[in-house]
Amino acid sequence: MKLMNPLVVPVLVGRFSLSVLARVGRAFRFVADVFMAMLLPPYYCKEFARALVVIGYNSLPIVALTTLFTGGALALQIFSGGTRFNAEAAVPSIVAIGMVRELGPVLCGLMIAGRVGSAIAAEIATMRVTDQIDALETLSTNPLRYLVAPRVAAATLVLPCLTGIGDIIGILGGYLVGTTRLNFSPAEYLDHTMRFLETGDIVSGLAKGALFGSIVALCGCYCGLHAGKGARGVGTATTRSVATASILIIAANYVMTELFF
Repeated sequence: MKLMNPLVVPVLVGRFSLSVLARVGRAFRFVADVFMAMLLPPYYCKEFARALVVIGYNSLPIVALTTLFTGGALALQIFSGGTRFNAEAAVPSIVAIGMVRELGPVLCGLMIAGRVGSAIAAEIATMRVTDQIDALETLSTNPLRYLVAPRVAAATLVLPCLTGIGDIIGILGGYLVGTTRLNFSPAEYLDHTMRFLETGDIVSGLAKGALFGSIVALCGCYCGLHAGKGARGVGTATTRSVATASILIIAANYVMTELFF
């Protein structure tokens, strides 16, 4: 039986470690270059306005439906669990705090990652495959300034707005279920909602939305710019963008929750 060379394993581990570090370094350098491009001129206002519409306005229906039904389901679940401890009156406050602190920003971030992040990755990856990005560089146009910076800036500004709207609609969903199915009076439900909801809860949720928006746009643009060749490269870049953004959103949500609370 032929024995493995004892130097093979350390070499393989070293190559893997160097590969991972190279990818992480390339990603951090990309993020730094993008934020530098956002701060320095030239500014492409038309691309920025287009990104605002695509990321923000066009995403309102999916955000509204997702948060509406989530708020209603959350009210039912909390009421069902609260009956075991005679804590049914806590339903309005827990629904409001849960939507504003956690579910609102996370759901909006994941929905935007699936809808917008994949579209950004597919669009830029197609431009990479068809040599349109090389054409931009030939015309002395920086792709980071023209393609990436407007999308990242728009997503960072729009996601807090979508998160705020989603929070309101989610609380509305809990209100509708609470008043029609759980025998809460409208005045009682609103009173409990407003009494226990604090400004810090709202600010933390909006801050999470801004961070999640930048994560979605950065992942979509990065995966699109580094896409492989052909249709398979476009599909791989799209899938990788959604998966990476979703994981980073969940991880960033934990880190920000630790910082705020």
